[in-house]
Amino acid sequence: MNASTRKFLHDRFREYYLGESLEMPPSFQSREWGFILFRDLPKKVMRRHQSFGTRLELADYIRNMTPLHAYHSAALYRNPGASTMKEKGWLGADLIFDLDADHLKNAPLLYNDMLDLVKTETLKLLEFLLTDFGISEDDVSVVFSGGRGYHIHVRDPRVLEMGSAERREVVDYLTGRGLDLERFIAMRPVEGDFGVEKALLLSVPSQDAPGWFGRINRSMLTFVQYLRNLDEEDAVHILSSREGIGKGGAAEFYRNLKGDHVLDQIKKGNLSGFKGSSKIWKSLIKDYLDEEGIHLGFSPDQDRGETDEPVTTDIKRLIRLPLSLHGGTGLRVAPLTVQSLDAFDPLRDAVVFGNDSVEICMRAPFELKMRGDSYSLEEGPCEVPQCVAVFLMARGLAELGKALD
Repeated sequence: MNASTRKFLHDRFREYYLGESLEMPPSFQSREWGFILFRDLPKKVMRRHQSFGTRLELADYIRNMTPLHAYHSAALYRNPGASTMKEKGWLGADLIFDLDADHLKNAPLLYNDMLDLVKTETLKLLEFLLTDFGISEDDVSVVFSGGRGYHIHVRDPRVLEMGSAERREVVDYLTGRGLDLERFIAMRPVEGDFGVEKALLLSVPSQDAPGWFGRINRSMLTFVQYLRNLDEEDAVHILSSREGIGKGGAAEFYRNLKGDHVLDQIKKGNLSGFKGSSKIWKSLIKDYLDEEGIHLGFSPDQDRGETDEPVTTDIKRLIRLPLSLHGGTGLRVAPLTVQSLDAFDPLRDAVVFGNDSVEICMRAPFELKMRGDSYSLEEGPCEVPQCVAVFLMARGLAELGKALD
């Protein structure tokens, strides 16, 4: 980023902060604060171990210093401004989830598509929290990160004092790590009129079973309904492309699932109509565990520069301040509710800059949709709306002016 680009972005960020009423997290006086400032560029120095006693102090700091990035701690401390973690005196921490498109399996390359996929994953995580864990919507805050994903803050008093080990158990449950396939599919003796018969019943938990058990059954139903709508050739191709499933077994499996009352039997957990198919079901359930589990991001340790700890288990984590600007996109770190997330469009609703024309020079081709308009930009000079220019320059894709310095 050259000097003129840096000044342009600094001035736009300053204008935003002078006119914006910032949102403070609960108990902000007990939180540590950290900032990366324009004045420190090109180095990105994290100015952390700061604390503020009043909203006005914090607002004045941000408006005067104009941060490129602004963060607060998930944790609460007795002395948040102390320079060491021991001196701070940890009191507890929000349970934080950071979903980032970079950590999703088979994430698309286009930025807009990344955002669509990570929203789907965020909605899935919220369902886990509200149903499996019984968290109230009132104790959940959803925030668009301003970059490639979403942050979820859980402030239920029951999670406040959980340590890293307990938080890791939450992560293991959400990701499906360590779940045993044999708990989801079993061979059980059939009880007949004359006692236990030799025939074995292939069974799984019903769709109404709690937690992962019911979730797996519902995934099975969705997949079976999908296969039933295909012709045999396509269905066999899809099944046999999975590891351990041959074409002969796939064809027999497909014919069995076309029978009457199959869906009702699966809902009840009865797979007896699929004789000899336990190997196929085990292969499918293994995939369901991966698809249904949540893909959580990892946190760079700001002190060591390493990426080694899941964000959720990091009880000293710094997280972006809602209503601040993301220094890598110029988009607003937008606070949301569980109910408003579905309709939220980050490249419309988190865009804060206007449509004044700005001359920039692209470093490479790039495609983007913003505020309903599509941009297919080639390398070299062009004119774009200010909101697009800020995004491209903040991401390092363009410089201000007609030429690259």
